[in-house]
Amino acid sequence: MLHCSRGSVTLLHHKPSSYLQERLMPKERKMEIMGVEMSKGKIAAGALGGIAFIVLLGWLFMARAVAPDAGFEAVLIHQPILVGHGGVDQTPIKTGRGYVWWTTKSVMINTQPQQFPVHFEDIMSLDGVPLDFDAIIRLRVIDSVSLIKNFGPKWYENNVQTEFSNRVRQAVRKHGMNETAIDTKAIEAIDTEISKAMVDYIKSAKLPLQLIDITVGKANPPDSIKNQRIETAAQQQRVITEGQRKLAEDARKQAENSRADADNTYREAMQLSPNQFLQLETIKMQKEACAKGDCTFIFPGASVAPVLSVK
Repeated sequence: MLHCSRGSVTLLHHKPSSYLQERLMPKERKMEIMGVEMSKGKIAAGALGGIAFIVLLGWLFMARAVAPDAGFEAVLIHQPILVGHGGVDQTPIKTGRGYVWWTTKSVMINTQPQQFPVHFEDIMSLDGVPLDFDAIIRLRVIDSVSLIKNFGPKWYENNVQTEFSNRVRQAVRKHGMNETAIDTKAIEAIDTEISKAMVDYIKSAKLPLQLIDITVGKANPPDSIKNQRIETAAQQQRVITEGQRKLAEDARKQAENSRADADNTYREAMQLSPNQFLQLETIKMQKEACAKGDCTFIFPGASVAPVLSVK
C-alpha cells in the first residue's frame, strides 16, 4: 500500500491476519493456548522418559555381570538368538567386572599355576612287581582364549591327562621295585624323562600351556611284598645283633683271660701257693667291704670273716 504526503511516498506493510488476531485476542485466550502447548511438551517429554526407562529395564533384564576373581579370566562365548553370529570373543574379561548379554556364556580360566594329581595302581615295574604311587603335573595357562577356542573347557581331561598317564607308566616300567621305592636317583630320572616328554607333547599339540614341573612319588609295593621286606629287615637286624653280642662276649672272654693271666703272673712273682693267693684276694675283698663302715673281725682258728656293724 502506498501513502503519499506532501511529495513523499511511504510504503506501508500490512501485518498478517493471524498476527492481527493474536494482537486482538483476549489475554485469557492467550493463556489457554500456552497451557495447551506446555501440556503437549510435557506429554512428549514423559513419553521419551518412559521409552528410556523401558529400554534401561530391558537392558538390565537381558544383561548380566561377569566378575572374575584375582588370578582368573573369563572367556566369553557369544550365542545370539536372533541376529549376529556366535563364537569365542577374542578379548577375555580380566580380574574385575564386566557386563554381557544373558545369552553369552562365560568360562572361568585359572591363569595361576595349577596342579593335577593322578593316582596309579598296579603299574608293573621292570622286575614284574605291581606298584602303587602318585604323580603330580603342574601347569599354567598362558592364553585363555586360544585354550577355550581350540581345546574347550575340558582341555586337561581331553588333551593332557591321558598323555601324562601314559608317559608316567612308560618311565616307571624301566626301573625295578627297589629303585622306585628307595633310590632317589631313580625317581629323579623318572621325573626328568616325563618332563621332557610332556614339554615336547605340549609344543607339538600347540597347547597354550607352560609346564612348571612334574613330581612322581615313591612307589608302594603290595602288602605281601612289604611284609616280606619287613621280615627280611628283621632277620638282617637279628644277625647284626647276634654278631654284636658275640663280639661283646669275645671281648669279655679276652678281658677275663687277660685278668687271669695277670693274677697268675702276680702269684708266681710273690711265690704264693694257689690257696695263699685266694686268701690274699679274700683279704682285699674284706678291706673293700669295710672301707665305708664299722667292721668286727672274728678269728675262729685260721679263718677270718668280717662282721658288719648294724649301728
